[in-house]
Amino acid sequence: MEQVIANGLYLGAQYALIALGLTLIFALMNVLNFAHGQLYVLGGFVTYTIYGQLGLPFPVALVCSGLTLAVVGAAIEKYLFRTVIRRSVREESTMLLAAAIAFFLDSVILLLFGEKQRGVPKIIDGVFISDAVILPYDRILVGVLAVLMIAAFVLFMQYSKPGRAMRALAQDRIAAQLMGVNVNRYSMIGFALGAMLAGVVGGLLVTITGVNSGIGGPISIKAFLMVMIGGAGVVGGAIAGGFILGMMESVGLTVLREFGDVTYLVIFALLMVFLSIRPNGLMGKPWG
Repeated sequence: MEQVIANGLYLGAQYALIALGLTLIFALMNVLNFAHGQLYVLGGFVTYTIYGQLGLPFPVALVCSGLTLAVVGAAIEKYLFRTVIRRSVREESTMLLAAAIAFFLDSVILLLFGEKQRGVPKIIDGVFISDAVILPYDRILVGVLAVLMIAAFVLFMQYSKPGRAMRALAQDRIAAQLMGVNVNRYSMIGFALGAMLAGVVGGLLVTITGVNSGIGGPISIKAFLMVMIGGAGVVGGAIAGGFILGMMESVGLTVLREFGDVTYLVIFALLMVFLSIRPNGLMGKPWG
């Protein structure tokens, strides 16, 4: 049981970081970013190129991954989403745009890196072994880094000026604008921050699971699962949803393995029951 809990906490920390970026974008812009998984994949490939191919230190590769995805996210918000939101009165337009960006990034990543699985050298060797838990040191390090980044994100949103401005936008966009908050600037910062989080997680996990051009869609689905569990647009809900999904996956892979690959079948069934009882998630409010 201790091993299952340790695996669940490790997965949950990664998943919570992914969900934080997605829920931040939704809270600020009411946009479902279907390309979030592709941003994760792009971050993984940036780290693969800098750390695995060029041989630069892993921290440098991780920082470059975050900065690259922040620039990509800012450009997507400024030149695509902002234009569509300004010119269109239908919410479906942003959903179609997000889907188009996802397909576009899938194609670009496939052209640049091919379809093969890519991996990088371990950032730290060795395995922690006790009577109850066996965990590689690289997984422990990645999990600790993820928890620290979650804490840093929460503190940034709580105490920094940009964080307070983005929280104001999420609570009431019109009221925040009337109080002098630059809506366009902080929407772009928020989208860039969400994309950066996805890129950093991709950079962390490429050292554990590797990366390939076809995992963007499944990652996006997991991100939406976490947001639905915790509640759309709620930071605490994203963190809770990430750890809940991580624990459910860890328990499912351990308890249900004798029945075959049915873990996510069970998770989706439980999610349908849960959403029928709490359609807004654990901490969410009605969409729109």
